[in-house]
Formats: sequence, structure tokens, C-alpha cells
Amino acid sequence: QLQLVESGGGLVQPGGSLRLSCAASGFTLDYYSLGWFRQAPGKEREGVSCVSSKGGSTNYLDSVKGRFTISRDNAKNTVYLQMNSLKPEDTAVYYCAVMNYCRGPVVSWGQGAQVTVSA
Repeated sequence: QLQLVESGGGLVQPGGSLRLSCAASGFTLDYYSLGWFRQAPGKEREGVSCVSSKGGSTNYLDSVKGRFTISRDNAKNTVYLQMNSLKPEDTAVYYCAVMNYCRGPVVSWGQGAQVTVSA
């Protein structure tokens, strides 16, 4: 059974860091692009970052460039999102996603991880 399990969310003060992880089971991620999306209360879900199947290409939402880093470990079937210099406006539920290519339709979603940035 295809499943994506996220971990690493939580409460952090402004300026702090968190690392989200998303581990897949039931299928291999090697041939897929992997992304992170987020949805804040009352807002639409937005794409945050994506990494290509071989990891050679990444892209980021403008507001997180220079602060967030996406990476993948195909041996562990896991994708990560390192978030530094967090701001209150980064508060949202973060979802990992599997796609055939970045900016393409999502094949599978994670269950979501709450990230709250607050003093």
C-alpha cells in the first residue's frame, strides 16, 4: 500500500529551524519528482519546493528562497525540507507530494505536518 509519512513538524520561535521528513512505503520514489506544499488557515495550498527524480534540479517559492532547502535520499526513500530563519508567515500545514515531474499533477500526498512559528 502506497503511503507517505511525514515527521518533524512542531512549534518554533521566529528565526528558528525545523526539518521535515517524508518517508515512503509501498513504492520506490526513485523515478518521481518530490515536492512540499503548504496550506495556511484560510488560504489555498501552495507549492513550496520541488526536487527532480535524480535530485539535479530544485525549485522554490520566492518567499522561501535562501531559507528552505529540499533534498532527497533515494536509498532511504525519503525527502526532506530543511527550514531555516522561519517566520510567522511560514505557519501552515506542510504536505509532501509525489509527482511524475515538478509542477505536474500530484500522484500521492502525505498526511500533513503542522509547522507553527510563534514567539
